[in-house]
Amino acid sequence: MQARAVRPSARRQKGGKAVCSAGSGLQAGNGQHHVLRSVQNNVGRIERSAVSASVGARRVSSTSSVGYASRGAVACSAGKVAVLGAAGGIGQPLSMLVKMLPSVKELSLYDIQGTKGVAADLSHCNTACKVTGYVGEEELTSALEGCDLVIIPAGVPRKPGMTRDDLFNINAGIVKSLATACAEVCPNAILNIISNPVNSTVPICNEVYKAKGITGASARILGVTTLDIVRSNTFLAEECGLDVDQVDVPVIGGHAGVTILPLLSQMRPKVQLENKRIEELTTRIQNAGTEVVEAKAGAGSATLSMAYAAARFAESCLRGLQGDKVYECAYIESSLIPDLEYFASKVQLGPNGVEEVFEVGQVSDFEQQGIEGLIPELKKSIAKGQEFAKN
Repeated sequence: MQARAVRPSARRQKGGKAVCSAGSGLQAGNGQHHVLRSVQNNVGRIERSAVSASVGARRVSSTSSVGYASRGAVACSAGKVAVLGAAGGIGQPLSMLVKMLPSVKELSLYDIQGTKGVAADLSHCNTACKVTGYVGEEELTSALEGCDLVIIPAGVPRKPGMTRDDLFNINAGIVKSLATACAEVCPNAILNIISNPVNSTVPICNEVYKAKGITGASARILGVTTLDIVRSNTFLAEECGLDVDQVDVPVIGGHAGVTILPLLSQMRPKVQLENKRIEELTTRIQNAGTEVVEAKAGAGSATLSMAYAAARFAESCLRGLQGDKVYECAYIESSLIPDLEYFASKVQLGPNGVEEVFEVGQVSDFEQQGIEGLIPELKKSIAKGQEFAKN
């Protein structure tokens, strides 16, 4: 089933103070996920193993549709998952979190070096998931054979003073080669793209698949923007003194700087914030990656929080593969915004990847300005990725 855009226009919500509202009613990215833990929700119990009780657990409230399943527990395995770039700063903790997902029965770890040791280490964890390490280009095909989900955090991390665009010349080539291998070996697998700059690397992957004549791939090539949602929920919970499990802030646009646009007017629960504070919080969310890079003082970028967010998104994709209706935000090929071929928004995940794309909903004047302001930057990043892939 092809992704369907629902009314592509953004409606404006006027007013002085920003009063948070439910928007379209399908709230994406609230962090209220049930990764790695037994969870009770309003449709059924998701059973988890005993070892998973302590990592990244979130309650699913009846007021939120993120991570919401239309039926009960995921009853059968999702088969094989691959992490490409598994020996890196994001790849290692991400691989551990994925191994703890009870629906995963086989985990394939690939990198240019170091994955044999990572696989040996993780294989000692007592979860029902076989882990195999693959090293070097000659073993990439074996790593990808039979995969249902491929997660790609491969590439170099940001360092102080670097922008995501500074990473392009290195990471673009890495992503293109990995996407080419995926298109040849497991063309029907869902791809989760983490490698920055996501605004450009997702278009690169799509162009690779189009060149090979693979139909419907755009619904399965998903840019992971979940960290922006995770950060938004955390910062707003702290700001408003709320339980973070109950906070839901959708984030649209892209995954770099001003292209990251949290819709605080659609936050749940409803709160009131002064306009100045809305602007400050929006800026902090947009620059949160730089905040971590500078705090680590050259020792790396946001690896742990990215791994957490990526594991959450991976679980959502796996649940979708099993037939659950799951809602997240993702950066995908989209006709939602005129003049933009790619955009991050609320989507419904299912067996075919993205099953439905939802409208932006009501936005404040400040957010409307943000949408208009991000278009030139996002358009430039998209074109850069497309041009690279075609050459």
